[in-house]
Amino acid sequence: MAVTDFANLDISLSLLSVHIVNHCYGKKVALLINLCQTFFEVSWKGPLHLSSAAKTLELLTYFSTTWPEIGLSQLCKMAMRDKATTYRHLQALEETGLIEQNPMTKQYRLGPAILQLAQTREATVPRKLGVQAPLFELANATGETSHVTVLSGTIVYELASCDSPKHGTRAIIDIETFPLHATASGLCALAFGPEKLVEVALGNLHQFTTNTATTPQDLNAAIQSTRSTGFGRANRSYEDEIQGMSVPVYDQTGHLAGAVSVASVAARYTPELERIIQNELVIAARQISKNWGGTVPSNIEALWAKSLTTANVLETAS
Repeated sequence: MAVTDFANLDISLSLLSVHIVNHCYGKKVALLINLCQTFFEVSWKGPLHLSSAAKTLELLTYFSTTWPEIGLSQLCKMAMRDKATTYRHLQALEETGLIEQNPMTKQYRLGPAILQLAQTREATVPRKLGVQAPLFELANATGETSHVTVLSGTIVYELASCDSPKHGTRAIIDIETFPLHATASGLCALAFGPEKLVEVALGNLHQFTTNTATTPQDLNAAIQSTRSTGFGRANRSYEDEIQGMSVPVYDQTGHLAGAVSVASVAARYTPELERIIQNELVIAARQISKNWGGTVPSNIEALWAKSLTTANVLETAS
């Protein structure tokens, strides 16, 4: 059913949620919200069910490995909503199987419908499967941790990572979302993704380290550097001990889908290692983009070629 077919229908929140669930990604719960917001913003002409639906689905984003179960009072605080509204939204999610209540603790947790969505998404559009081999090769070639992120709406999510067995001390990817302004993956999204991301990033310039971009001028400089080289760099800007580098990856839509990155221990980061990482990232990005049904745009390829040529010339001169 086309989106516009809902314009004059008075659909209950629970039925609307079911429709959204059947037409969106399951791998990352928060993707539900992005579809909901896009759906309503672009085509909704009827009653104000969509604002309620978006707020209902937003509750799903508060569940994570850190917060696998959340009580009503805690969820009210996290979402900054009153108890009556939050409870009503939770009931709608529970009716559709998106959440369930633990009978022992009475707290809420993700429901079985989420698992079904995740399995369906991975079976029909196996993004995670498409990055496993390239990530393994990237980690082995660089001796550092490799990982892939995906962009959904205005958020960069972790998809998969691979540790290198070459070093006992290595970067560990233990976050689920990546700050746009402080990570190499985020900078790729800002440089090559939708323009609205920059405004989002400027609204949250949280300082993680002394190297984090905390002013519009610093962030703009980092974005321009990424756009001019094709490589996103996070020089100890998210963690003091980690040096990150990323390149964009693309899918069948022709648009930025995410980024493939290498997170290195800063203490052993050298110009030679940087050159190796750059070359291997390009190889990985091409393969992942191909596996996702896309190709790297020619202008990005040109940026990489220029950057790698410059790096080789400088290395020869030294």
